[in-house]
Amino acid sequence: MEVQSRPGERHRRLIDDAHGLPALRTAVVHPCDEASLGGALAAWREGLIDPVLVGPRRRITATAAAIDWDLDGIELIDTPHSHASAERAVTLAADAEVEALMKGALHTDELMSAALSRHAGLRTEREMSHVYALDVPSYGLPLLITDGALHITPDLVAKRDIVQNAIDLARAMGITRPRVALLSAVETVRPNIPSTLEAAALCKMSERGQIEGGLLDGPLAIDNAVSLAAARSKRLHSEVAGQAHVLVAPDLEAANMIAKLLIHLAGAQAAGLVIGARVPIMLTSRSDDCQSRLASAALALLLARYYETRSHDPE
Repeated sequence: MEVQSRPGERHRRLIDDAHGLPALRTAVVHPCDEASLGGALAAWREGLIDPVLVGPRRRITATAAAIDWDLDGIELIDTPHSHASAERAVTLAADAEVEALMKGALHTDELMSAALSRHAGLRTEREMSHVYALDVPSYGLPLLITDGALHITPDLVAKRDIVQNAIDLARAMGITRPRVALLSAVETVRPNIPSTLEAAALCKMSERGQIEGGLLDGPLAIDNAVSLAAARSKRLHSEVAGQAHVLVAPDLEAANMIAKLLIHLAGAQAAGLVIGARVPIMLTSRSDDCQSRLASAALALLLARYYETRSHDPE
C-alpha cells in the first residue's frame, strides 16, 4: 500500500497527468455564479477544457466581471434559463459538438433529467452512474466510491454497469488492475441480505468476462475493504480486502453517506463524474473548491482520452 499523502496531493497528480492531452471541448451548463464560472475558467487556464458557456449571456458576463475575468475568445451560447441551458448543452453533446458536460449553477436533477431523456441522444447500452474520486489523506490508495448520485436501489443489471464504469475510470487514472470491493454489512453470503447475494453474483460475472478490467471481491464489510488489519483479523484471504481502489455500495444512500463522511470527517477532497453516457458529465457541487473542480475536469479528460485509445465508448 502507498504511504499516506498530503491533502490534495493525489488530485494534483491527476491534474498533472492530464496536462499535455488535447483539451476537452466542454459545454459548461448555466455557469451563472462565481464558483462554477471561476472553476470552468480555471480548468480552461490549466489546459484541461475548451469551454463553451451555455446560459443567459447577461448573467454570465456580469459574473465574469465580478470575478475579473475577460471572456474574449470564449464561445458563449445565450439561453433564457437553466432548463433551456441543460437542454441546449445536452443537444451539443448528442450532436458531437462538445466532448463533455460540466454542471454549473443549476440543480443536478435539471441537468441529469435532460441527459437521461431517451430522446436526448446521450444514452448508451450501458447505464449511467456517478463515481466519486476521493483524495483521502489517511488512506494509502486512490479511492473511488459508487453510486452515490443516480441509482437509488440498483438491481443486479445496473450494478454490473456501475462496477464497469468505475473500473473504466480507475484504469483511465492509471490503475492497471483496480481492486473492487462489493460492500455489505458482512463478509459471508446470506440469503436474507440481498447485497451479499448480488456481490457473489457480480464476482461470478467478473469470472465469466461480463465485467472486465478489474479484480472483484465481495461481500465485504467496509472495514475489511479498506483496512488490512481488519481483513487479517477476519482471516480473509483476498487480493482486494484491506486495499480496495473502488468501493461499490449496496445503494445510493450508503454510497452518499460514505463519501460525505470521508469529506467532512476525514478531510477528503472530492471529484467525480457521471459515466456511461456518450460523454463524461462533471457534476460539481456548490461546495466544491477550485481544486476539486479542476480534478473533476482532469478526470473527464483522462477518461475521454482513455476511451479514444480503446477505440470505443461506454456502449
